[in-house]
Amino acid sequence: MNTNNELISLKENASKPIYSLTPFTLLDYPHKSACILWFAGCNMRCLYCYNPEIVRGKGFLSFEKILAFLHSRKNLLDAVVFSGGECLLHKNVIPLIAEVKKMGFLVKIDTNGSSPEVMHQLLNQKQIDYIALDFKAPESKFQSITQSDLYNSFEKTLDLILQSQISFEVRTTYHSDLLTEEDLKEMIAFLENKKYVGNYYIQYFKNDVETLSKLERSDNRMDYQKLSTPTIKIILRE
Repeated sequence: MNTNNELISLKENASKPIYSLTPFTLLDYPHKSACILWFAGCNMRCLYCYNPEIVRGKGFLSFEKILAFLHSRKNLLDAVVFSGGECLLHKNVIPLIAEVKKMGFLVKIDTNGSSPEVMHQLLNQKQIDYIALDFKAPESKFQSITQSDLYNSFEKTLDLILQSQISFEVRTTYHSDLLTEEDLKEMIAFLENKKYVGNYYIQYFKNDVETLSKLERSDNRMDYQKLSTPTIKIILRE
């Protein structure tokens, strides 16, 4: 049986979905100054994830505190990045994004693509300006790497974004024990088949950091440039 204290704790956790705030960055929104909201919790458990404290953790910041901070940054920051964890899991994220847009900020969403219904609403309401979509793995390896059965949701989200013609990027974290060059070629072919045109960012796994699963060091010496195609340019992001 829940005690009153436990009920109060649950309510507080639900009202504080954000693990932490990065007040300023020039790296996370292309050519814009931004802050980052790190939402606690995720519905994937990617073996290489180096934010275990965010994925497994609880929130510490309420929407009210975030909105107060953003009011103090109007005309000083260009954009707000919603990241995590997985920001689109949180039930009140749509009204929060709407409030941020009303303040005049650009909005970028970092997502694993697991919430196509939420993405559909946000795109229809024109509440997003830029999206970074994580392409975790080809379908054959998606479940083993993410510890989830969410590949179909990812594909639906990709299709929605492509149909919307919004500015977005696709990115993959590479660990040599998890993905091979052939896997990357398969993923690029998949994107080409979807008629994706643009940059495809390959991110090196960060060696010597705490991750959700204990992994050996990744060999990051692959020549990714040769994987570029006439329509998809591979760009390394370290």
